[in-house]
Formats: sequence, C-alpha cells, structure tokens
Amino acid sequence: MSAVGVILGSDSDLPKVRDCFEILDQFSVDYEVIVSSAHRSPEQTVEWVQKASGRGLKVIIAVAGGAAHLPGVVAAQTILPVLGVPVETNIAGGLDSILSILQMPAGIPVATMPTGKSGGANAALFAISILAVGDKSLSEKLIDYRKKMETKISEKNKAIKEMGLMNYIDKLEGKK
Repeated sequence: MSAVGVILGSDSDLPKVRDCFEILDQFSVDYEVIVSSAHRSPEQTVEWVQKASGRGLKVIIAVAGGAAHLPGVVAAQTILPVLGVPVETNIAGGLDSILSILQMPAGIPVATMPTGKSGGANAALFAISILAVGDKSLSEKLIDYRKKMETKISEKNKAIKEMGLMNYIDKLEGKK
C-alpha cells in the first residue's frame, strides 16, 4: 500500500520532479503516481483524491504549473496534507505557479515548495518528515540523510582549504 500520492497536471512535469521519485525510492517509501488535470480531467482528479485515504495514502504531492490550481483543488477534496510543487513556466519563470499555490484561502492549506529540482526533492523530504512522525525507522533514515549532507559540507570546506579558494572555484566551473 502506498503512503504518498503524487498527482501531476501533465506528464511533461514528470522529468521536472524526478528527484522527488528518486528520494522516495531512496527512503523505500511506496508511492503512486497519476497524471490528472484540475481543468482537463476534473472528475478523475476529484475521484482520485476522494479515495486517497481509503487507499492508504498519508500525504499527497501535487505538481502543477501555469494556473497551478491542482494543489488547491486536491486540498479542497481531502484532509490529508497536500504539498504543492510549482513548475517553472515560460511566463514568469514559475513565480506565477508559486503564487497560485501559495495564496490559498484560509481553511484550505497547501504547503508550497520551490520550483525547479529543489521543489520535487523538498516535497519528497517533507512527505517523509510527515510519515516519520509515526515511523521510527523512517525517522532514523531521515536523520542519517541529514548527517550525510552535513558531512558533504564539511568535505567541501576541507577541499577549499586544501586546494585554495580560486582553484576550487575553477574546479567547479570545469576549468581545471
């Protein structure tokens, strides 16, 4: 049984949130994915959301760009936590999507993630954090994940000291 549901308004958004799926896989969190539009397939969207908790879902990640109504439509149909991931657009670089998701009226909350790769990754990690409240094993995995991030930062600082700042920057830019 899946714990996380991921709903996207378009299949073209799948590659944009690839990190979401990779992180859920890394943590061995089961998830289901559906492409369903708030505008083009509203009945399918509502039906999927209304049956989500009955299928065992605990959190829903809703990915949308442009008008970005999908997370709000999802949140209006369930009491499960909804994490909105705005997709970058050609119109305003994704700011339009962020604001559409962020400006939910009082009473129908949607947690809003950033656009880009960080959005999918943070949505997965936020969903895992929610699930970890009642799952000690998942909580321990999340703590280990964060410790590994901290270790990577320490390693980068060590490399800057050893290589010298300008050499390190050159390496990042692919010059050396």
